[in-house]
Amino acid sequence: MLDVNELQDAIVRGEIDTVLVVFPDIQGRLVGKRVTGHFWLDRMDGGVEPIHACNYLLAVDSEMNVLPGFTFANWEQGYGDVALRPDLSTLRRIPWLDATALVVCDVVGEDSGEPVEVSPRRILQRQVERAAALGYSLMFASELEFFAFRESLEEAAEKGYANLTPHSLVVEDYHILQTTRDEYLIRAIRNGVDSAGVPVEFSKGEAGRGQHEINLEYASPVEMADRHVIYKNGAKEIASQHGRAITFMAKYAAEEVGSSCHIHSSVWSGDGATSLMWDGAGADHLSPVFRRWLGGQVALGRDLAWLYAPTVNSYKRYQPESWAPTALAWSLDNRTCGFRIVGHGPSFRLESRIPGADANPYLAYAATIAAGLHGIEQGIDPPPRFDGNAYIATDVARVPSTLVEAVDAFATSKVAVDAFGADVHEHLLNMARQEWAYFNRAVTDWERHRRYWDSPGDRDQSWRT
Repeated sequence: MLDVNELQDAIVRGEIDTVLVVFPDIQGRLVGKRVTGHFWLDRMDGGVEPIHACNYLLAVDSEMNVLPGFTFANWEQGYGDVALRPDLSTLRRIPWLDATALVVCDVVGEDSGEPVEVSPRRILQRQVERAAALGYSLMFASELEFFAFRESLEEAAEKGYANLTPHSLVVEDYHILQTTRDEYLIRAIRNGVDSAGVPVEFSKGEAGRGQHEINLEYASPVEMADRHVIYKNGAKEIASQHGRAITFMAKYAAEEVGSSCHIHSSVWSGDGATSLMWDGAGADHLSPVFRRWLGGQVALGRDLAWLYAPTVNSYKRYQPESWAPTALAWSLDNRTCGFRIVGHGPSFRLESRIPGADANPYLAYAATIAAGLHGIEQGIDPPPRFDGNAYIATDVARVPSTLVEAVDAFATSKVAVDAFGADVHEHLLNMARQEWAYFNRAVTDWERHRRYWDSPGDRDQSWRT
């Protein structure tokens, strides 16, 4: 990490000549500008003055298609600018890029200077403020999985992202020998992001061929979301430097497991000194706060599912006995349930296994906080603890199985409107609906492989009558 004076000195000495001035978009990607060191010092006054960007960046999909239907940014308004105000507490070196630092920004109105409420970082900040008003602080962590391939990104693109060569020929879950063969890449990612102010606990092989997980240390929600996106961006950059492609798709291939983003959350005292989750005498050691935090997650698991699974592909991950949950149930250390209770004492916490690796952490964390606060405010107790195989249970609610199902639940959720505000809810809902609209215009490989041109009906032409 860097403070303002350290960055200034490094620029003057020529050690840093580029500052990445970035913010997260709705997809959870870092977007922004590469600012020269002298411009940072002279024109941005060392980060005191903002820099500008087009507001359409909060109204595009993953391919930068300009989407219709937004009130915040549209053709009728001409797609003007927003201002990016650096959060100087996020300054850090990026060691895998020469002479480069990075700062995460808050998006504010160009003239008003007021926060842009539909920006993901602000959406999360709002929920953190709600928790603080109730006397709580929060801790979060992400467990992100990805697949690595022998091809470079350019080679993968030339192959249409099909028939790629997994970096490992075997499933390497907890495997030491195979992960040694991958270590030249995983070590570079692990140590690189650790040296960029994103503390890493460990890496491990995962349950797919070429699949890995790198676990980050927990932090407060906004700080953790910042670390999440810096790590994810950095992993892709470092992989590219090594001539390899990686993907955080929720389900990159039907025959492989999916990639998750397990989210760990806990509620603490307002000063952050004491966890409020553990009750030594309570049933399953759940404190009243934990019970209601958990009760809110289960109750709103369908309402807020799109914030954990934002794409058509996200829902391909939810398959029986795939390590991805399908049940909105909770248990103690049971990986078949959507919610798993782990830890002990101060580390006692909730793991949500529902989000995929394609989730935007700012939105997924905001959804988790909104659900938990709803449970606390409304006094919602969770259903009875589930024991056994939740994949085959017949008496539990289910995670939405399609994007359409999730969008419908989000659209009709009064709790979501109340928690996020009508304008934010409308913005996110339109993004979700546009994802489905774009998919409906696509022709997939699955359709071509169905051999419509060679069916019995086509041969005898009787279907035409």
